[in-house]
Amino acid sequence: MNIYTTDKIRNVALLGHGGCGKTSLAEAMAYLSGITSRLGKVTDRNTVSDFGKEEQKRKISVSTSVIPIEWEGYKINILDTPGFFDFAGEVEEAISAAGAAIIVVNGKSGVEVGTQKAWELCEKYKLPRMIYVSNMDVDNASFRQVVEDMTQMFGKKMAPFHLPIRENEKFVGYVNVITETGNRWQGKDVVECEVPEYNKANLQLCRDTLMESVAETSEEMMERYFGGETFSEAEIRAALRTNVCDGSIVPMCMGSNVLCQGMYTLLDDIIKYFPSPENREVAGINMKTNEIYHADYDFAKAKSAYIWKTIVDPFMGKYSLIKVNSGVLKSDDLLYNVDKDIEEKIGKLYVLQGNKPIEIKELHAGDIGALAKLTAARTGDSLSTKATTIKFGKWEVPKPYTYMRYTPKNKGDVDKISQALQKISHEDQTMKYVNDSENRQMLLYGMGDLHLEVISSKLLNEYKVEIELSEPKVAFRETIRKTSDVEYKYKKQSGGHGQYGHVKMKFEPSGNLEEPYVFEQIVVGGAVPKNYFPAVEKGIQESVLKGPMAAYPVVGVKAILYDGSYHPVDSSEMAFKMATIQAFKKGFMEAHPVLLEPIVSLKVTVPDAYTGDVMGDLNKRRGRVLGMNPAAGGKQVIEADVPMMGLFGYCTDLRSMTGGRGEYEYEFSRYEQAPSDVQEKEVAARAAKVAEGSDD
Repeated sequence: MNIYTTDKIRNVALLGHGGCGKTSLAEAMAYLSGITSRLGKVTDRNTVSDFGKEEQKRKISVSTSVIPIEWEGYKINILDTPGFFDFAGEVEEAISAAGAAIIVVNGKSGVEVGTQKAWELCEKYKLPRMIYVSNMDVDNASFRQVVEDMTQMFGKKMAPFHLPIRENEKFVGYVNVITETGNRWQGKDVVECEVPEYNKANLQLCRDTLMESVAETSEEMMERYFGGETFSEAEIRAALRTNVCDGSIVPMCMGSNVLCQGMYTLLDDIIKYFPSPENREVAGINMKTNEIYHADYDFAKAKSAYIWKTIVDPFMGKYSLIKVNSGVLKSDDLLYNVDKDIEEKIGKLYVLQGNKPIEIKELHAGDIGALAKLTAARTGDSLSTKATTIKFGKWEVPKPYTYMRYTPKNKGDVDKISQALQKISHEDQTMKYVNDSENRQMLLYGMGDLHLEVISSKLLNEYKVEIELSEPKVAFRETIRKTSDVEYKYKKQSGGHGQYGHVKMKFEPSGNLEEPYVFEQIVVGGAVPKNYFPAVEKGIQESVLKGPMAAYPVVGVKAILYDGSYHPVDSSEMAFKMATIQAFKKGFMEAHPVLLEPIVSLKVTVPDAYTGDVMGDLNKRRGRVLGMNPAAGGKQVIEADVPMMGLFGYCTDLRSMTGGRGEYEYEFSRYEQAPSDVQEKEVAARAAKVAEGSDD
């Protein structure tokens, strides 16, 4: 692959709803540019960008892949992102490396939730964008409908650059709004034709909108426009480029991925209207001077880059995907990793074409490449020279809230599983695995059920270890509400000296649910010698780990040792510990034991139209709605306190209630007494497990 300077590079992310045609669009571009000799299909599992086993099995994109395309002396780095919301972290990574975006809309399905989310992301990161309507060869695909819907949703920024020509219900060509010419496809070639009558009125409308935008770029243009002058094609294109780069206009074009129609014009438009990295800004902090360092993709400045994605594959090895922010990287350069405080020699430089590494000699500022075997490097790390140490800001990684309990199918695989999960966590920052030792369970966190399913499948197919996902145990607590007064005598005689420990104890609520227990002794006259007090406390320490009621940890208990007796020969620390454990069991059960359940503070962000449904659903989950606050974009944030056990499966339920538009986040708030029906159910479940002989 040739080496390209900064002005000849375009970094473009493909965004959109799941199944709208992003991967097949990337495939059509790859085919046209000569990367592949045959057009792959998602259904045939042979596309350049969906190379992972999981992607081929499910026929969806699971991770972002890069396809560098060489087109008429330019290099376009196409970033094909997943459309399913469970893989939102991958989209964030791609956007951090992109300089512009193409939002793909399925001409048949029209504007979907993923389209709106893609638009919101572009607004958030101020990315220039273009709308591409795919599947135009399908009978009931409607370009006009998509234009109307997008204009209604996002305002008058939409500017159709092309209009479809249909004959006998077939998509046969397009009208170019800028040049006002008709074009038809004949095999692979495009020939000029007359603009059909039915297109003329629409063409005039679209052209007027475009000309108004061109006129608004400068006062001189505005005067010429009102003076009735017509602009030359070069002037129109130069003005439109300015408008597209600042986001005041969003071009709309169309095509058919399967028939490779509309690809030439799309690739040309990417080069003509999208900014090269030199037109974009990027800044970090110079760690030596503590000043802001404007890298701004300037090839003349000191070398700096950041790792925007990591690929860990058992077969390919580890690749750190980088974007060069300044300078020119060459193979065998020494780079300093600011975040890990380590200097590494980068060895060979690559560009990844799907999963195929291609070796290159150098990467200019603004380009995207890959480094192999950087051991310490992780996604988000900044790379620079030791002389000019630059640290770049990290993007927002979505926080995972959906979790399941996982258990190894084979007990001997525990270490292998944790190693495999560690490797997966290097490439997927939205996955988290936690050892919940209190409840003796291991938890796997992800962005949704599909995400967790994919991780489980990945472990089996790529790392050859199997896990089972199940509903997690809720971290209940046990405490008491009243007081009790008990005594217990532990006495054993078996040849030689025996065991003797006798305690009289009171149990009452301590009022502090943060601490498991408070121990006091008010023994008078040496009924229990002082040297046995630690043994009594040890007995309480062990007892509070698994409560007598349902084997959950105990909190908020005050234990008072006030009397007892001892035997000068038979008494021992062990005997007093055993006596205390039995006294605790008895005393706890007599002091009106209750189960406490964890309560979380939940925030649900949904469009206005869904607030009623969401609040109704929260009430079903025993939630208390605390209030509603308006948010940007016609949304509401519903705040509620909900029991933790009511949140299992909430991600899927919220998506189905809101058509994928709802988002939620929560954090642990406090413990509250569980209702009697929940308590009875938990105690019965525990009794059943004890009867089975399971300690789980």
